[in-house]
Amino acid sequence: MTKSIFVPCRPSFELGQIVATPGALEATTSEQRFECLKRHSIGDWGRVCGEDWKTNDQAVEDGNRLLSAYPIDPSKPCKGFGDNTLWIITEANRSVTTFLLPDEY
Repeated sequence: MTKSIFVPCRPSFELGQIVATPGALEATTSEQRFECLKRHSIGDWGRVCGEDWKTNDQAVEDGNRLLSAYPIDPSKPCKGFGDNTLWIITEANRSVTTFLLPDEY
């Protein structure tokens, strides 16, 4: 079954099919995933380092893979990897965007 998601902003790139790993589904709510996806789709990469932010910005232009990192619980620390982190990866060919936890990569 295909489910459409309305993103009320203009995405900077195609998202493709949107999928999630079991861990990401268990750790987050659909509202959290939607909010993170909105940010990811407009180029707010979340808690990635400065170098990764620049790499993502260039990847939008070059068609390379994109990685965003967001805190699962915003009241707790998030380094962009490890505990309390949700990743969103859009593949280079823009066929799929995946929600996952870093340890599921």
